[in-house]
Amino acid sequence: MEIQKWKGILSPYELAVEELRVKFHHIIKENRAAGRYSPIEQVSCRVKTVSSILDKARRKNIPLEEIEEKITDIAGVRLICQFVEDIDKVAAIVRERPDMEVVEENDYVHHSKPSGYQSYHLVVRYEVTTIHGPRKVPVEIQIRTLAMNFWAIIEHSLQYKYSGNVPEHISERLLAAAQAVVSLDKEMSMIRDDIVMAQDLFLNKARIVSEIKSNIENLYKFENRDAMENIQNEFFELFRNGTLEELEEFNRKLDEVAARQGVQEL
Repeated sequence: MEIQKWKGILSPYELAVEELRVKFHHIIKENRAAGRYSPIEQVSCRVKTVSSILDKARRKNIPLEEIEEKITDIAGVRLICQFVEDIDKVAAIVRERPDMEVVEENDYVHHSKPSGYQSYHLVVRYEVTTIHGPRKVPVEIQIRTLAMNFWAIIEHSLQYKYSGNVPEHISERLLAAAQAVVSLDKEMSMIRDDIVMAQDLFLNKARIVSEIKSNIENLYKFENRDAMENIQNEFFELFRNGTLEELEEFNRKLDEVAARQGVQEL
């Protein structure tokens, strides 16, 4: 097949993953802006290389003219979660979206592969608009925890190195490592509430500090130097030793000062 034809074949898949990257990142952003925990922690996307597609077609005995019909993971999206419990929530988010039609699901989280591989797979049909008109392309969405993802990346590298024939002693170690991943995810789930609370505290403090910084920058145009020096010193002291509630109260007072001065926050 000519290289130019491959470019045309892969173009809709590239468009699909770019659009889905934006949409899933926006889900994270919306949750955090609302002060809520996001079940999606990270998003990564890729389109298989021509070499990878041809290799899979060879292994699966798929004729070149049937590649687009029978290979459903040419476009791939990986959604990384912090906790195992989040995987079902993210899968539900995908199922409920009107712009994604789920056509296949494989649960390798509750039913891991013999190698130890864990991940939740959904194949969706996603519509893109090309210069030739609308077209629905298959996209494989993988949902897994950070620990599962680390294991899967290592296992994939070894499968590539040994052309799918990983030596038995390495396979045994991989299986043991997969069991350790299960244990790690269980331990993290046991302290999930504490972890989420600590992360929320960090994000809220970062948000308040950003608002205070913006208020102080705006007030510099209207308050005298001594007053601004006092405000800045008070802020640094609260940042070092104050609570989140004290920072919020300080920011509220800055809002009142800005309102009296007629300063509008940018």
